[in-house]
Amino acid sequence: MSARYRVAYLVSHPIQYQAPLLRRIAACPEIDLTVFFMSDLSVRGYRDPGFGTRVQWDVPLLDGYRYEFLPALGPRDRLSFWWPLSRRLRHFLRSGRFDVLWVHGYSHNVTLRAILWAKSLGMKVLLRGESHLMSETPSPAKRQLKKAVLPGLFRLIDGFLAIGTLNREYYIHYGVPEHKIFMMPYAVDNEFFQKRAGEARMCREQLRAELGLDPGRPVILYASKLQRHKRPGDLLEAYVKLSPDGALEPRPYLLFVGDGEEQRRLEERVRALGWRSVLFLGFKNQSELPRYYDLCDVFVLPSAKEPWGLVVNEAMNAAKPVVVSDRVGCAPDLVRDGVNGFVFPVGNIGALAERLRRLTEDPELARRMGEESLRIIDKWNFDADVQGLLEALDYVVGTRR
Repeated sequence: MSARYRVAYLVSHPIQYQAPLLRRIAACPEIDLTVFFMSDLSVRGYRDPGFGTRVQWDVPLLDGYRYEFLPALGPRDRLSFWWPLSRRLRHFLRSGRFDVLWVHGYSHNVTLRAILWAKSLGMKVLLRGESHLMSETPSPAKRQLKKAVLPGLFRLIDGFLAIGTLNREYYIHYGVPEHKIFMMPYAVDNEFFQKRAGEARMCREQLRAELGLDPGRPVILYASKLQRHKRPGDLLEAYVKLSPDGALEPRPYLLFVGDGEEQRRLEERVRALGWRSVLFLGFKNQSELPRYYDLCDVFVLPSAKEPWGLVVNEAMNAAKPVVVSDRVGCAPDLVRDGVNGFVFPVGNIGALAERLRRLTEDPELARRMGEESLRIIDKWNFDADVQGLLEALDYVVGTRR
C-alpha cells in the first residue's frame, strides 16, 4: 500500500466551493487530511456584507472529511485580519505529527503565525491563494509594503498551489522560483453543476413561465454580488444599447441574480426606462443556481476586480457562452475569445454591447460557444486539483514514501 502524506489544511471557515474538493482529497489514499477552521459562521448562517443579506448554504459543508473548529477568543461571527483570534493550532500541529501545513491565503494573523509554527516544528508549508497583479491595491504605499514584505514571507513557503495563470504570474513577480509552483486549478464540483443543469433543462419552460418570460426571447444572465467593483451597471448600460431606438425594450431579457449595495441604483435606472425586461431575482442558493444557468443564453461577469470568478466555471458547466472583462481572473484560463465566449476591456460598455448583440442575435453561435465551454471546463476539475496537490507534496516532502 502507498504511504500517506499527513496534511493539515488551515482555512478561515467552511466554504461552499471547497467542501466537495476537500471530500475528494480526503478520499485519495495517499493523503491523510485534517482541516482546521477558524470560524463556523458559514455553518450557522451569517450576514454576508457583499450580498447584504443573511446566507445559509443549502449544500453540505462538513461531510466526508476530518475537521476541527479551532477555539477562539473574541467574536467568531466576522472575518478580518484579527478576528477570530484562534487558539491551540500549534498544539494540534505538534500532536498531529503532520508532514505538511497547507494554508489558504496569508491575510490572517493566525495563518501567518501558523506558517512560523509549522517551520519551527519541521513541517513543510504549502500556500494556495487567489491574488493576481490586476487585483493589486491602487495605494502606492501598500504596493511598496507588499514589495518589501512578500518576498520574505514567500521564502518561508516550500510550495505554491497556483489556481490559474494570473495567480502563477503573481508568485513569480514576487520572486518565487517557477519550480516551486504547482497548478491546482480553481474548480467547482463539475459533476454537481452538470447534473443539476441537465435536470433543469427538462423544466426550463416551467421556470420561464414562472418568471413571466415570453417564449423564444434570449436571456442574458448576471449571477454574483451586486457590488460596485463587479460593475453590474456596465452590463445594464450595455443592455440599454441593445434597444433598437433607446426607448423600446431590447429583445433579450436581462436577469440579475444576487443582492448587494448596487441593487437600488440599478432598480431606479430600470424604473426610469420603464422596461419590464430586466428582472432582479435576489440571492439564489447553490442548489438553485443551475436552473438559471440552464435558462440563460449567455452569462456575463463584467467585474473590474475579480480574483477568479467561480460563477464562470458554474455557467460553463451548463454549456453556456461566457462574456467577461479582462480583469476577471479566470479569463486567461477559461475564456477563449471568440471560441467559447468573449473577453472585453473592463468598462468598455460599447464593446460589451457588441458581444451581447452577436450572441443574442445568433442562437447557433451561442450554442456552439456553449459546447466549447463545456469541453473546456470538463478538464478544469477536481482530478487536476488532486494531481497538482500530490505533485506539490512529492516536491516538498520527497517521493511518495
